[in-house]
Amino acid sequence: MVKTERHRLVMVTVPNITVGRRLAKLVLEGQLAACVNIVPGVESHYWWQGKVCRDKELLLVMKTTQTRLKRLEKMVVEKHPYVTPEFIVLPITAGSKKYLDWVRTS
Repeated sequence: MVKTERHRLVMVTVPNITVGRRLAKLVLEGQLAACVNIVPGVESHYWWQGKVCRDKELLLVMKTTQTRLKRLEKMVVEKHPYVTPEFIVLPITAGSKKYLDWVRTS
């Protein structure tokens, strides 16, 4: 395992599989992430416009690098159907060298 400061994990929720697959394809074709996992079965509870809401969603988990984040966020915000899409970035502090090299070069 190696330490890293340049790799990131991005989480984005989507309303359905069609939107999830479309965003994943756009992200990968634009080489903005090396991998996008689509995780089904997310139930989101949140405040929106003064009331508590609950929706079934999917979670996109994207592996990318710090240098791609601005372009990735711009694309997600532009192409996402939500007015305020989730775009959360977490640092990847360590991982297998071979995998992190793949993320960086993909």
